[in-house]
Amino acid sequence: MTTPDPMVSALDAALDPPATNATAHQRLGAARWATRALFATLGLLAGVWGAHIPSIKSHYEIDEAVLSAVLFSAAVGAVSSLFVAGRFIGHLGARRASLITGLVLCAALGCALLWPNVYVLMAANLLFGMSMSVFDVTINAEGTALERDGGKPVMGNLHGCFSLGAMAGAGMAAALLRASVDPAVQLIGCGLLSAAVMAVANRSMLDARPAPPAPGEEQRHFTWPHGLLLLIGLLIFAGMTAEGVMYDWCVLYLKQEVGLSQDVAAMGYAVFAGAMAAARFGGDYLRAHVSEQALLRHCSTLTAVAMATVLLTGSPWVSIVGYALVGIGLAPIVPILFTAASRVPGTSSAASIAAVSSIGYSGFLVGPPLIGVIAHNQSLTAAMFVVVVAAGALAIGARKVD
Repeated sequence: MTTPDPMVSALDAALDPPATNATAHQRLGAARWATRALFATLGLLAGVWGAHIPSIKSHYEIDEAVLSAVLFSAAVGAVSSLFVAGRFIGHLGARRASLITGLVLCAALGCALLWPNVYVLMAANLLFGMSMSVFDVTINAEGTALERDGGKPVMGNLHGCFSLGAMAGAGMAAALLRASVDPAVQLIGCGLLSAAVMAVANRSMLDARPAPPAPGEEQRHFTWPHGLLLLIGLLIFAGMTAEGVMYDWCVLYLKQEVGLSQDVAAMGYAVFAGAMAAARFGGDYLRAHVSEQALLRHCSTLTAVAMATVLLTGSPWVSIVGYALVGIGLAPIVPILFTAASRVPGTSSAASIAAVSSIGYSGFLVGPPLIGVIAHNQSLTAAMFVVVVAAGALAIGARKVD
């Protein structure tokens, strides 16, 4: 007889709500709202983090090269944890895995401006990246379970909630910066608020787990990407590179290269995230009426053209409008590709998502040092052309997606 894991048993007792007479339909509806809240909370954390990249740079008195190393440490944690994400989620289930990693994520963000030096910040960012990537895989696996059980697309809606949260986070940071609220206080408050939301929403999740393997087969919790998974992973790499550059550097670009104040520059991030949210909320409808290949191709082209226009003009108003168009263009890419990965036969949805994410998150590995090196030797404007190149690669590669 297998001895129950004490931690799992304790978490079960703490997380499982009392039995009710709720119908399966009501349970599914509650799970959708819970997962929307978790996506939105992750977006809120990302939005606040992106808005405070200049605060990190100023507080620790570092240049673009060192800042890129700080961001790189988070990316290392994000990629390395993906090799165990499928097993971790398979052992604990989506609900427990999301709670553990979510609380660690909130704590890491809340303490970002409290460390004694930049080296401790890098170590903390390693943990920040690890928890964020596993949390991301967990809620995306939950999303694919909602699509499967509900029989209709919801991934675009869920990722729209992420973007809506990012817009809210950046907007909130901009308002608090204008009110002269200390950035460290902002991050602590955001961490505490997000942890509370996660704890409440967590109770209504479906608790997605991998389907049991066929008799005589071993359940695979991670698979090395090959064939279709490899292609999807490379496209996610391009999409996440472009998206990651926007999340980490778009505020600093507006502040440093365009000359806007940090609070106004943070609103530029909010416009980008808000446009992405609006596009993602309409994305599920488009997926039902337009081929995914066409959506990927046209939206990637829009991203490349809009970002090139922003960088070539250097105008504040053109930058704001361009950011909105970039957000619209990037909106459907990750939801479509994650869903496509979850449909690849031979492994669990969490393992498939982790597999393509292991390539995709490498975009976050490549992006920060690449941007830092180019910005250090040329300019941040020149470095931001990485978004144009990545979007162009997506437009070409989208033709291979069935």
